[in-house]
Amino acid sequence: MDIIDIATLLAAFFVGIYLFVKWRYKYWQRKGVPYIEPELYYGNVRKMIKREISFGEQFKEIYDELKSRGVKHGGAFALFTPLYMPIDPGIIKCILQSDFKHFMNHGVFVNEENDPLTGHLFNLEGQKWRRMRTKLTPTFTSGKMKMMFHTFLACTEDLEGVLNDHAIIQDAVNIKDITSRFTNDVIVSCAFGMDCNSLKNPNNEFLKFGQNIFNSGILGRIKQLIVMLVPRQVLIKIGFKQTSSATESFFMKVIKDIVTYRESNNIVRKDVMSLLIQMKNKGSMSDEDVVKENEEKDSLLTMNELTAQCLVFYLAGFETSATTMTFALYELALNQNIQDKLREEICSVLKKHNGNITYEAVSEMTYLDKVLNETLRKHPPVPGTIRVCNENFTIPGTNVVIKAGTKVHIPIYGIQNDPEYYPDPDTFDPERFSPENKENRPAFTYLPFGEGPRICIGLRFGLMQSKVGILKIIQNFMVTLNEKTANPMRLDTRAFILGVRGGVWLNVARIT
Repeated sequence: MDIIDIATLLAAFFVGIYLFVKWRYKYWQRKGVPYIEPELYYGNVRKMIKREISFGEQFKEIYDELKSRGVKHGGAFALFTPLYMPIDPGIIKCILQSDFKHFMNHGVFVNEENDPLTGHLFNLEGQKWRRMRTKLTPTFTSGKMKMMFHTFLACTEDLEGVLNDHAIIQDAVNIKDITSRFTNDVIVSCAFGMDCNSLKNPNNEFLKFGQNIFNSGILGRIKQLIVMLVPRQVLIKIGFKQTSSATESFFMKVIKDIVTYRESNNIVRKDVMSLLIQMKNKGSMSDEDVVKENEEKDSLLTMNELTAQCLVFYLAGFETSATTMTFALYELALNQNIQDKLREEICSVLKKHNGNITYEAVSEMTYLDKVLNETLRKHPPVPGTIRVCNENFTIPGTNVVIKAGTKVHIPIYGIQNDPEYYPDPDTFDPERFSPENKENRPAFTYLPFGEGPRICIGLRFGLMQSKVGILKIIQNFMVTLNEKTANPMRLDTRAFILGVRGGVWLNVARIT
């Protein structure tokens, strides 16, 4: 074969790819679904791929464009993958709740055999997900939150101490760093029964590995791209691993050591780890902490399953809550009148409780609840969620059939910043969450934790640790924006979780 033959084959190959891509990009046109014309090879996500804007902003642009056309749904492309995007809250309700059985799975990479830490609740699918969800739900009841409350509170002492040191020397605070260390301490203590003291020791191993997972660098982004482009069956067949070897080794060893120590010494504590160990050895946990004995052997948690659930509890409780606290404090620093009103409520409620921060006292702080809800509305840490259609489904009120295997994107960031539902959405206004305003707003237009059967299992935990941390800070410090913080801020384009480019830097002054 001479050089001309090789050149002809290569040319035919690339022309074939080009024609296939062009045909692929007519997918939504063939189905009669409104869509945004894709760019060659990028689809509709060029700005995100080139890191010009964040994941949330990219899909908000798509949502806004479709919404401006007055359509109830539309199609887009993530590179070459067709994405169905519901715009109308009624269709979103169908997908997340009423027709959930058709859209049960997230469609993310999971390979329990070769990559065991991917086998956690968020990734699991079908009946395996359903069984695991049923087992783990009692772990996060309000009763369990009361049980763990003293741990939340204990961690706020170090939080106050660190901020007090900054206040004394009048040093700017990178608040995301501080809130990450706080939530790291809370989740490690509540989940694993360990004191890691990352507020005092920023080089703590748990904190380092948690931050590395969310800031995985070039290799992590390449792996994410591979997962987007290559079918899961192919990745499993070639032994692809999304979890780094270092992360897997660290968490496997830590959890195994904790379980072995507790079982050898018959130690039972009021934390998530003890509940998981009971599920591993005996069965499911009921809401009343009654262990169901004599379950079939394959219904018990394996050691790999236990470790995977510990990892997802850790990651979910660590990063998203730290992000929520960071954005809340950013908005309170910008809106001193809201900060003052929140501080007045905190002082008033605590006065009724003899100055003691209790579970009941926090539950009475309705304005604090509104501040957190508005933070999650304007800055949802998870800006979108994916579902995969698992059997052909006809969209209600249309003749459009969504085929099995089609990915569905719920644009949380776009919906929650839509002026139809939240007038003047850039304004931070906690009163959007007064009982009257909530009642007058369409359902499924506030989705920071998702909705339906796959709503975030740890939402109570996340809200409580965020509330306790913010309460402690605002009770004792006045926060203002430091000049190192960009204003207006720009979102970080490197990560899926919402973040601020350059960080949020605050001044903290002790309230005497």
